[in-house]
Amino acid sequence: MNAMPRRLLSVSVISALLLPLYAAPVLAQQNNRGGDDTQKLEAVNVTGSRIKKAEVEGQSPVITITAKDIEDTGLGSIGDVIQRLSVSGSSLNTKFNSAGNFGFPPDGGGVGSGSTTISLRNLGAKRALVLVDGLRWVPESSASGVSAAVDLNTIPASIVERIEILTDGASSLYGSDAIAGVINIITKKKQDGIGLHIYGANGSVGDGKTYSGNISLGASGEKFDFFMDISHFKQDSVSSGDWAQSSFPVPGIGLAGGSSATPRSRVDFTSPGGPNFDALCPEGVCDLTAIGKAPAGGLQAFPGGYKQWGGSVDRFNFAPFNLLQTPSDRTGIFAQGTYHITDTINFSLKGLYNTRDSQNQAAPEPIFLGNFCAALDLCSRVGVDVTNPYNPFGITLSPNDPNWGMGRRPIEGGPRIFKQSVDTRYVSATLNGTLQLAGHDYSWDVNFVDSDNKADQTVTGTYNIRHILNALGPVSACTAPCVPLNVFGGPGTITPEMLKYILFTENDRSDEKLKTWSANISGDLFALPAGALTAAAGYEHRRNDGSYSPDSVVIAGDSNGVPSGATTGGYSTNEYYVELNAPLIADVTGIKHLDLSVASRYSDYSNFGGTTNNKLGLRWQVFDDLTFRSTWAEGFRAPSIGELYSSFSRFDANLIDPCNGATGVLGSNCHALGIANPATFAQLNPQISVITGGAVDLQPETSTSLTLGGIYSPGWAESSGWSQKLDFDVNYYKIHVDNSIQAPDAQTQLNRCAQTLDPVYCTGITRNAAGQISGFNNILRNLGRIDTNGIDVGLNWTLPDTSVGRFGAGIQTTYTMNYKSTSQDTGLIEPKVVGVESGDSGIPRIRSTFNVNWALADFTARWTLRYMSALKEDCGSAGGAAICGDNVNPNGSNVAPNRPDGTNRLGATTYHDIRASWKVPVKFNMLISAGVNNLLDKDPPVCLSCSLNGYDASNYDLPGRFSYVEASIKF
Repeated sequence: MNAMPRRLLSVSVISALLLPLYAAPVLAQQNNRGGDDTQKLEAVNVTGSRIKKAEVEGQSPVITITAKDIEDTGLGSIGDVIQRLSVSGSSLNTKFNSAGNFGFPPDGGGVGSGSTTISLRNLGAKRALVLVDGLRWVPESSASGVSAAVDLNTIPASIVERIEILTDGASSLYGSDAIAGVINIITKKKQDGIGLHIYGANGSVGDGKTYSGNISLGASGEKFDFFMDISHFKQDSVSSGDWAQSSFPVPGIGLAGGSSATPRSRVDFTSPGGPNFDALCPEGVCDLTAIGKAPAGGLQAFPGGYKQWGGSVDRFNFAPFNLLQTPSDRTGIFAQGTYHITDTINFSLKGLYNTRDSQNQAAPEPIFLGNFCAALDLCSRVGVDVTNPYNPFGITLSPNDPNWGMGRRPIEGGPRIFKQSVDTRYVSATLNGTLQLAGHDYSWDVNFVDSDNKADQTVTGTYNIRHILNALGPVSACTAPCVPLNVFGGPGTITPEMLKYILFTENDRSDEKLKTWSANISGDLFALPAGALTAAAGYEHRRNDGSYSPDSVVIAGDSNGVPSGATTGGYSTNEYYVELNAPLIADVTGIKHLDLSVASRYSDYSNFGGTTNNKLGLRWQVFDDLTFRSTWAEGFRAPSIGELYSSFSRFDANLIDPCNGATGVLGSNCHALGIANPATFAQLNPQISVITGGAVDLQPETSTSLTLGGIYSPGWAESSGWSQKLDFDVNYYKIHVDNSIQAPDAQTQLNRCAQTLDPVYCTGITRNAAGQISGFNNILRNLGRIDTNGIDVGLNWTLPDTSVGRFGAGIQTTYTMNYKSTSQDTGLIEPKVVGVESGDSGIPRIRSTFNVNWALADFTARWTLRYMSALKEDCGSAGGAAICGDNVNPNGSNVAPNRPDGTNRLGATTYHDIRASWKVPVKFNMLISAGVNNLLDKDPPVCLSCSLNGYDASNYDLPGRFSYVEASIKF
C-alpha cells in the first residue's frame, strides 16, 4: 500500500481536464430540467456525492426506490425488492435452505438462512456497500461464520422512506466495499399521527403463508421531530415435497441423483479369503441365510437378505425433507428523534432492535464410516469390532481395510433442524448544523454509531461420532452411558436408548460489531466564472470485530456433521477524504453547464497499511433537455474478518467426479491418479468434502470502474396531448477487479486435474486406495481478476389526464455484455460467465422490468412484467437422460468445455404481476390494496446443476402464484 501522495488533488484535476467527454446516466427518478430552477431546491445529500447541493442530477447514476415503490411489489422485505432490479445479480434469500447441511463456504461467512443480501453487477454481496442514512450498517453474523455482507432483513421495510442505489464505484467517498456500488437506505424522520398497516399473503404451492403488520407514530414541533415504528413479519415454510420439480434431488432422473446413504445399511469390506463384499440390506432386518457369495476357505456365510449394491436404483431420495421456503419470524422496534437546539444546530438520536427466528431443514443425517467419509474426519477411523453384539459378520470390520466403508441414514433420529436466532442492535447519534465562514454557508455533521449483530444456532438430529466410535468398538469398553449401537439392518434397529447416546444438540454462535466515528463538512469555497467551487471533506474511524464459536463437540472434531473451527479477529481504520465540484463552463453555445468533480480518500488499516482511491466525474448539460455524464473511479475492498481469520472448515459440494466410468485419454489420466479401473469406477457419494478456510496473507481487492451515458427529457414531450413527461436514459458501465478474493471453483478444478494432470489443479486433491476422493483443499486466495461490462437502458413516460384516468409506463433493462473471472495462476477463465448457470447462480444476458400504471380518483392499478433471458448449464448427473437429451445434438455439438455432460437450457422466463388499490372514502386516511405476483403461474425452469429443489432460487420466483391483500390506516 502506498501512502497518500502529495498534491493528489492537483494531479487529479489536471487528469480530469484531459479526459475524453464521457457521460453517465441517472437511472432514476426525478429530473429537473431548468437551469435556474434548481437553485430553488433545498440543498441535500444525494448518494454518490458528499457535497450538499440543490441539483437533482449529479455525475453518478443513482436509482431511487420510494416507500410506495416497495409497497407496489407486494413483498415484505426490502432485500427481495432490490433483488428484482435489473442491476442486481444472484444472491442469498429466504428461498435458500442450506445452512449447516452443506457446510461452510470458503469466504468464512457461513450461510445466513433467513437473510437476504444484495449483489450489484453480479459482483457479489461483499462488493456492495450498505448505508443507512449515509452511515455504514453492521454486517450479518450467520451463526455459522463472520460475513462480509449485510442482511437487509435486519432493516424493516416499514421504516424506509426511500432507497438510493448508486451503481458506480464509490470507495473514494465511502471507503471499502463500494466496488460495485452503494445501497443507501433513507429512514423516515417524522410523521403526523398514528399509522397502522396489516398484510397477508399466500402462495399456491404448499402452505407458505406470509403475514406482517406494523404500527407507527410520530409528531413534529417547533423544536423537535419524532418517529417510531414497531413491526412484525412472519413467513411460513414450504416443503420441497409440495412441488414435483423439487421432490427429487435432480429433476427427471429419479433416484439416480439421490444419496448413497439409505435408511438401510450398506456395507463394503474385503472378505477374508474371498471377493469384496459390497451389499445393501433391503429389508428392515437382514436374516442370516447365505446369499450365494460365501467366502472361500470354509469360513461362515455372511448374513443373507443383503443384496449387491445396485447403484442408482438403491439410492435415497432426500429431497422431500428439504424446504422450498424457510420459515422466519422478524420483530423490529425503531425510533429516532431530532431536537433543534438552535436555528442552526440539531441533535438526532436513532435506535433499532431487530430480532429474527428462522429455520431450515435437511434429511436425517447420514452416518458414514471408513472410506465412505472424508479422510481427515474421525469417521474414517471408525470400524465395527467383532464383539459388537449386532455385528453379523463374525469378524472385525477394520478401518485399516482399504475397502472398508459403511453408510446408514438413521431416520429414527429425525431430520436435521437448524434454528437461528439473530439479534441486531443499532444506535447512532448525530450533531449537525450550518455555519457561515467568510460569507459562505457550510453544512457540517458529527456522527457516532454503535451496532452489533449476534446469532445463535441450535442443530438437532446430528450425531456425536466419538460416541459412535465407542458404541461400535469392543463391547467391554462400552460402559455407561455408552450403549452398543446397531448400525446394521434397516429402520427400527436403532433404539431410543442408542439414539440418546449418539445424538447431541449442537449450539453455535457468531457476533459482529461495528463502531464508527465520523465528521463531515461541505459548502462553497469561492466563486468561479461559471459558478461556485464547492467542496466536502471528512474523517471516519471504524472498528470492526467478529467471532464465530462452533459447539465444543464440533471444535473437538467429534461431530458427525460438517466440522469447522472458530474464528475471531478485528481491525480498525482511519480515513480522510476530500471532494471538489468545479463548474468549468456555463451558458455558452452547446454547453448549458459543464462541471468537473474530483474525490480522493486515504484509508489507513491497522492490519494492512494505507491506500488511496480517487474518483473523477464530468457532467455536461448540453441544454435543458439533454445531459451527459461520466465517472472514472478507483475501488478497494479489504478482506473481511471471515476471509482473514476463519480456520479449518468443510463444505460438502455436490460434484461430479470426471473419473466416473472414464475411458480413453481421460481414463488413462484417472488411472494415473490412483484409480485401478476407471471404466467401472464410480464415486460413492456426489457430496464431496472440500476443505475451506481463510488466509491471513490475503491482499485487498482493487478495482477501476467507468460509467458513461446520458439522460434526455425532451421539452416537446411535456404537457402535450400525448405526453405529460418523457425521460430516456442510457448507461454504459465497465468494472475491472484485481486480486479478487475467492476459492477456485471446485468442479472446474476437479475436471481440469483429471483432464491435464497439471499439479496446478491436482495439488490438494487426494484419493484413497480405492480411488475415492479423500481430500480436497479449496482455501481462499487472491484468485485473479474480474471484468464485467454492460448497458442499462430506461424509459419513463407519464401520459396526460384523460376521462378514463392517467396512465404511465416505464421500462428498465440491463444488458450484461461480459462477465469474466480469470485465474492468475493459469490464465484460464472460471465457469461463471454470462448466460451460464453454475454454482447455484447464473448471469442472464438480459434482465428487464416493464410496468404500466393507472390512476382514477380513489383507484390505482399497476401491471408489471419481469423478464429474464435464457441460461445454459452442464447436464451433470442427468447427462444422457431424457430431461437433458432433447437439448443435446447427436453429434455432440452442444458439449462444451464448461458443459462436458451436455447442455440443458433454462428457457427465458417472464413473470406478470398485478396490483390494485382503493382509497376508502372515510374521514381518516385508509387504503386497501390487493395483488397477485406471477399471475400466469409460471414455473421456474429446471436446473440440473442446482444443489437443492431443481431451480435457481437466486434468480427465479418460488413456483406458483403469490396473492396478497393489505390495508393501511393513518389518523
